Amino acid sequence: MATLAFKFEEIAPRPLRPEVYELEGISRAAVEAHYKLYVGYVSKRNEILGKLAEADPAAANQVYSDLRSLKVDLTFAIGGIKNHEVYFAHLGGGGGDPTGAFAALVKRDFGSVDAWRTDLRATGMAARGWAWTAYDWDEGRLFNYVGDAQNTFPVWNATPLVALDVYEHAYFLDYQTDRASYIGAFFDNLDWDVVNGWVAQYGILG
Repeated sequence: MATLAFKFEEIAPRPLRPEVYELEGISRAAVEAHYKLYVGYVSKRNEILGKLAEADPAAANQVYSDLRSLKVDLTFAIGGIKNHEVYFAHLGGGGGDPTGAFAALVKRDFGSVDAWRTDLRATGMAARGWAWTAYDWDEGRLFNYVGDAQNTFPVWNATPLVALDVYEHAYFLDYQTDRASYIGAFFDNLDWDVVNGWVAQYGILG
């Protein structure tokens, strides 16, 4: 008997905007290879949820059980989906300094654009997988958070507005081990209209 606690529906990968294939300093080959990993996360999310529908809740155990394994791995798959959807969505722009409402938040919470960029770059160099600029709804401010995997160190009630993928797969084809140069290219391709759209959509107040 199915035990899933909600109705399971498969999802499909979101297509990339054409602009994301024509980035400055990040090759089409790198984008295409990276996108395949995102597609894989979507596939595994669907697969895991399908298997959860048949998992026996009575056999749940914290040392080992099918339910535990599936639920833990689901967080990795869903994290991979959500992180990459933010990442790809805000690439394809002209980069440069932030504009609009996001720029105002950055200047308010970091003191200057340079201070924010320096801190996010350092956070990306310190991370093993991700760095995020997120708005913390409890503190009412932006902060740059570090993530070592798709599902490590989530901060509850905080909304990512910039997602910097620093896994080697994001840059190795173009930069080998030169992560710093990749991070520079990432900044050069951010689309501030997309980021400001999220600020407005979420109702974040400066």
